[in-house]
Amino acid sequence: MNPLALLMQALSWLPLSWLRALGWLLGQLLFHVSERRGHVVSTNVALCWPALSAAQRRVMAQRHFVLVAQSLLDRAWLWHAPERVVRQRLVCTGELQLLQDPSPLIMLAPHMVGLDAGGIALTLLQQVHMACVYVPLSDRHAQDWMMNGRNRTGRLLSIARQAGPQPLLKALRQGQRLHFSPDMDFGAEGAVWATFFGVKAATLTSLPRFAKLGHARVCTVITRLTPSGYTLEMGPLWANFPSDDLSADTQRMNDHIEEAVRVAPEQYYWVHKRFKSRPAGEPSVYEPTSPA
Repeated sequence: MNPLALLMQALSWLPLSWLRALGWLLGQLLFHVSERRGHVVSTNVALCWPALSAAQRRVMAQRHFVLVAQSLLDRAWLWHAPERVVRQRLVCTGELQLLQDPSPLIMLAPHMVGLDAGGIALTLLQQVHMACVYVPLSDRHAQDWMMNGRNRTGRLLSIARQAGPQPLLKALRQGQRLHFSPDMDFGAEGAVWATFFGVKAATLTSLPRFAKLGHARVCTVITRLTPSGYTLEMGPLWANFPSDDLSADTQRMNDHIEEAVRVAPEQYYWVHKRFKSRPAGEPSVYEPTSPA
């Protein structure tokens, strides 16, 4: 048996308030002992929120670690609790009628702490059959637990990033929705320099390219952690997307993500090295921390 899965199954029986309290404690611990990730978070926050004082940035970073820890422990009930419990804690709002149209749909789902909860909300509450991209984990137990948990409904097709674009396009053409999270730095190759909170970021062009090749509609899906669970909000369709300007379309994607992040800044995944790649001649913004 997978020891990680067994632990999370046990935690899934705890009341949500208890689990969130454990997450608070774990987040406080990580904030004070995780020097490397703490440096990444503080650097990201300083770059994206320069108007904040040092004390305000520290509060945001500390709150972020708590939310990351709480969202991690929440996967216990998201992936192991009875369906009736999960249904009570998830809410779907917004333009849900978009799911009734059988034509291809790409749902831009930025890396908020509620990302996995959003996947369960769509596949369980809305019974959406969808595909997503994942980056394989080095730990076998964590990998198995993640894959089984995300697909607890049997309605999710997980495609490794290394598989390339063809499986994703095939899924779209077969009528599945694409739950897509391209807001990570995978290097400058295949990316353009688009701004994110005014900072140049190597940004994948895959969203407009997939939308064009798959003849797909595009909307934004944001899932936020709440005291009672999570709320998923599906935004309206993007008008006139994609265009003939790949760089402008990619910038538009970053603008949509930035707008969503400003609603609850501490819920974005600042632990990622979003600005790891730099234009030629620019030094790393994360020095002296070594690359992840």
